Amino acid sequence: MQTQHIQKEPDPRRRYSISEVSAQLDVPDYVLRQWERRFPQLRPRRDRAGRRYYLHEDIEIARRIRQLLWSERMTTEGARVRLSEELRGQGRPRTRKEAIELADQIEREARAMLDILDAPLEPDDK
Repeated sequence: MQTQHIQKEPDPRRRYSISEVSAQLDVPDYVLRQWERRFPQLRPRRDRAGRRYYLHEDIEIARRIRQLLWSERMTTEGARVRLSEELRGQGRPRTRKEAIELADQIEREARAMLDILDAPLEPDDK
């Protein structure tokens, strides 16, 4: 019997340790610490004991940094500029692959909205 894994939305308030983020992104802890120094956009908070913790938004920024540096082979400076543009909403697809991914994402979101609109209304419980 095959079980389906339902992926739920991550809790935006959940705190992740550096080792958890390291495992999620498949990068060593020291690389995350280097990225913190090199990318002003990546600023995990610290608890009272001084241990850093990452929120979901920090993990997404780190994931994007990883993609820019490792997959797209950008320089640190280029990745910093691109990330800054994207976070300000000024980024636009620069490669054909990015444009296709964006178009696919828009299509998925539009289909999801149409599915919601097409769903039958539930009767009122009066």
